[in-house]
This record gives sequence, structure tokens and C-alpha cells, in this order.
Amino acid sequence: MGERLVVGRVAKAHGIRGEVAVDVLSDRPGRFSVGAQVDGPGGPLTIAALRPHQGRLLIRFAEIPDRNGAEALRGATLTIDATEAMPLPEGRWYPHQLEGLEVQLPDGETVGRFSHVEESPAHDLWVVVTEDGREVLVPVLFVEHVDVDGGRITIAPPDGLL
Repeated sequence: MGERLVVGRVAKAHGIRGEVAVDVLSDRPGRFSVGAQVDGPGGPLTIAALRPHQGRLLIRFAEIPDRNGAEALRGATLTIDATEAMPLPEGRWYPHQLEGLEVQLPDGETVGRFSHVEESPAHDLWVVVTEDGREVLVPVLFVEHVDVDGGRITIAPPDGLL
């Protein structure tokens, strides 16, 4: 199985007919539509019905017949294969494309390696693992340059961040 992208997170079960409330984490219109498939913890899930509800989508999956099945999905991530993701515009990347890239300061000093993205209300935080195993949170606004092909990310943090 290749790289996986998270496109939704099941918040809770809704009602008695197997519906779940899903927080949508995908920008692609139509990602969640009747007949579309996503992968859940037990394998592929086919969307049988959906409707908006209080900022989320209520989704009934063909494979989930009742509330018990819906409860079992609480907290689950819904993913797709990275090859199904829509191409991003120039200057934007999916986190899996950045994993393992060397993170440097403008003078070339190595800080560590990119690990993953932590979402925050203000802006994303890029998690960098240093040579000694510490995790450093770098606000995305301090990212100066990304060179995926060259395997490097350059950051320009203020004094004291590292």
C-alpha cells in the first residue's frame, strides 16, 4: 500500500441507522459524494448517502448497517491513496512529500529532518526532529524555501525558537 492522505475524521455516530458525523479535511469538491470510496480502519468504505449537518457531513456508508458499526468508527481517520489526490499548485505540498527532508537555516546549518504537520488555529506547525531526537515546532510562516527535489527545507526562525 502506498502513501495515504487523510481526507476526513469520524467525530461520532449519529442516529440509529449507521450514520456518522465526519469532519472533512479535503479541499477537493466531490471527494465525499454518493458512490465515492474512502478507506477506514477496516478497509474500503462506500458512501451510500450524505448530507450537511452543523459544519460536518453526516455520512452513511454501505458497509455500516447500524449504530453499533457507526460507534466503532468514532475517531477513525478516512484516507485515500496519495495517487488519488488532486495536484497542488506551485509552492504547495502534501505533508508526505516533505517527510524526511533536511531542514536547514539560511546559513546552511542543519536543524534536523521534517517529520509531520501539526494543525493549529493560527497556522500549521511543521515538526522537525533534531539530531538529538528533540521535536521542534516551526510555524509555517518561518519556512523560507522548500526544495523537494533537492531534499531541503530552509527556515528562518527568530532567535530563541530553536
